[in-house]
Amino acid sequence: MDLTTRYLGLNLRTPLVPSASPLSEEADGIKRLEDAGASAVVLHSLFEEQVRTEQEAVEHYMSYGSESFAEALSYFPKPSEFIAGPEEYLSKIRKAKEMVHIPVIASLNGSAIGGWVDYAKKIQQAGADALELNIYFIPTELDRSSAEVEQSYIDIAKAVKSVVNIPIAVKLSPFFSNTAYTARRLDQAGVNGLVLFNRFYQPDINLDMLEVEPNLHLSTSHEMRLPLRWIAILYGRIKADLAATSGIHSAEDVIKMIMAGADITMLCSVLLSKGLGVIREIETRMSDWLAEHDYQSLRQLQGTMSQKYCADPGAFERAQYMRSLMSYKPE
Repeated sequence: MDLTTRYLGLNLRTPLVPSASPLSEEADGIKRLEDAGASAVVLHSLFEEQVRTEQEAVEHYMSYGSESFAEALSYFPKPSEFIAGPEEYLSKIRKAKEMVHIPVIASLNGSAIGGWVDYAKKIQQAGADALELNIYFIPTELDRSSAEVEQSYIDIAKAVKSVVNIPIAVKLSPFFSNTAYTARRLDQAGVNGLVLFNRFYQPDINLDMLEVEPNLHLSTSHEMRLPLRWIAILYGRIKADLAATSGIHSAEDVIKMIMAGADITMLCSVLLSKGLGVIREIETRMSDWLAEHDYQSLRQLQGTMSQKYCADPGAFERAQYMRSLMSYKPE
């Protein structure tokens, strides 16, 4: 069965791509993902805080005690000239590219342009096949408009695009006043792909320690409905490729996403909960389903249930909301 697809200009054997996670923190882990059947891998994220913290640490230790021995500063390079930052991340890209044959997609996670531009260039030089910009922030300023928030996404994408030649994907938040408009603007800015959606982890309060603490729960298939809807709405309306993420746990989930218009589907929670062997299981079940329904390739499915080709386009909009409420029957 032909399960091939294309994403960010990369020809992939299947649409099954592990997203950024602890599984791709080391080159050995990426090799295991390749052996398990992954068609590409998104490397774990390099965080903006890592870049900033390491730069600040260098400046601190370069100047610590210099008020006592001012002449000592002349023996060291200026902080701006010092090569700081998580160079280990770049080393992992180089090592992974030596070990695997599948595409390696790097990931930058942050909320401001800052050092992104410099590290985007270094990531390209390290050999990454593409770069995913995981723009992760929650605006809390009372005087910052939605237009300003959306513009920050555009500014980051344009800044990175201006310094690298490798394909760029932007991982979007689902919280926009008009997701379709933001998607089109990013498309016009030259972004090669959109990843829908970033899964925001909500904090909790520890009643024993009286502290705010992180709270992480793995996704369920129910969560795939949000990206499913928006991929179906955007398919055929923008040039950028569409990657589905959040809640993809089975072959049926993957097939639905491809029918909605996705080019690839990203896996994370299912790999963490069931192990890497689930990749082959999903692939086998996909092939069986396609054969049972007389398809010769996965591409024949793509977009067939998108809003563009749906007999009832309103099913992806307000009408679906009303129908859901009216059809509910309590047990």
